[in-house]
Order: sequence, then C-alpha cells, then structure tokens
Amino acid sequence: MRVALYQPEIAGNVGAILRLSACFAVPVDIIMPCGFAFSDAKLRRAAMDYGAAADVTRHAAFADFDAACRAAGRRIVLMSTHASVPLPDAVFRADDVLLMGSESAGVPDFVRDRADLRVRIPMAAGFRSLNIAVSTGIALSEALRQTGQYPQ
Repeated sequence: MRVALYQPEIAGNVGAILRLSACFAVPVDIIMPCGFAFSDAKLRRAAMDYGAAADVTRHAAFADFDAACRAAGRRIVLMSTHASVPLPDAVFRADDVLLMGSESAGVPDFVRDRADLRVRIPMAAGFRSLNIAVSTGIALSEALRQTGQYPQ
C-alpha cells in the first residue's frame, strides 16, 4: 500500500500525512510541484519528529508517477468527492496506491481518467469535502483493514 499526493498545496496537511504514513509504515509519493517549499517550517511542525521516518518519493510530474505505478503493476485508486464508488463498497488490494488530489482543485481530468478505481468517502448531505489529511487517514485505514496490513 502507498499514499500519493497530487500537487499538494498546504504544508501542514502534507506534514500530517507524512506522520500518518510513518506511523503505519506506508510510503508516500508526492507528485510535484508542491505549493510550498518542501523545507517549510509548517511541514516540519505538522510532521513533528515523524517526518524523517516517512518513506517519501517525489515525482517531477504525474507522467513519471504513473509510469512508476504501471511498471510496478500497482493500481491507482483515486479518492474523489466526485467518484461513484463509496468507500464501504470499494475493494482494495495490498499493493494499491491511494491518490489524493490537491486541496483546492483535486486532480485534472487526465489524471482522473488514468485511475483504475475512483472512490468517495460518504458524508452527510450539504457538505463538500473533508480535510485531505483526514480523508487520507480514513481511506488508508479502510484499505489497511481490508488487506490485513495494519502494523502489529
């Protein structure tokens, strides 16, 4: 299992996701560009001392990330508020990559079209979206539960 962030914009969110990934021993792919300097103090503050333990791979562009996933035989699972498959109905695989869109814009159509599965987290009526770090935690937790990959 891996988590991927498409052109993230908020350092604090990325820091929280790096902390999450370190705690669950799940690597993170970051698809550039980021909306902040990767050395940003907010990133370090949110990741705390867990950030150094996170296994992070940066990709210069989506095409590089996509090629790496395809070469490794990994499925790209896009988490999107516009997806038709609700999280409780999604079936995850142990080597999936959970792709999260940027905070303000999600992902462009060409990225959405490359996803092998598109999943949404159901929410109460009238709400648009959750914070990306919260969404990542919810989706990752379900994927790890289904595939028996929670750390012991």
